[in-house]
Amino acid sequence: MVKRFKRYVRGTRNRIFQHLARFMPGASRFRVWCHRMRGMKIGKGVWLGYDLILETEYPERISLGNNVEINMRATLIGHFRGVPVEPKGPGEEKISIKVEDDVFIGPGVIILPNVIIGRGAAIAAGSVVTRNIPPMTLVQGNPAAPIARCGVPLVGSTISYKEFLKKLKPYKP
Repeated sequence: MVKRFKRYVRGTRNRIFQHLARFMPGASRFRVWCHRMRGMKIGKGVWLGYDLILETEYPERISLGNNVEINMRATLIGHFRGVPVEPKGPGEEKISIKVEDDVFIGPGVIILPNVIIGRGAAIAAGSVVTRNIPPMTLVQGNPAAPIARCGVPLVGSTISYKEFLKKLKPYKP
């Protein structure tokens, strides 16, 4: 009975912070604080847009590095049907989605469980990420596929979007 009550309190607290973070102002401070209170691992310089769904039941299964930008209406799903995705090998972290430093996630992106997004990667708007993304790679589509190599990260640097586009190189596997 006590265990069930604690789970209920934890779930209620989690959902209150999640709803506050979805619509309240404060993309780089208040929303980040709310998700940290839910148990997410979040680095420095993170920017979270409006109306994000960041893992509803197991927020501790998501890790965001430094200088990550997640734009409006993105969804990060760390589990299916109430069951968290377990690590594949012994000693692995119980992280379903790991977003490394300097990553840009566009509006409306969906990221599914068991994904690592490499440092400096960029995900185009509306993409569905079903597998790992290499560092410094621009991906787009459903499922997301590499389309270019990034010369510099879009987030965390002082270059303009125009300069970022000039430094893209065609993707060669």
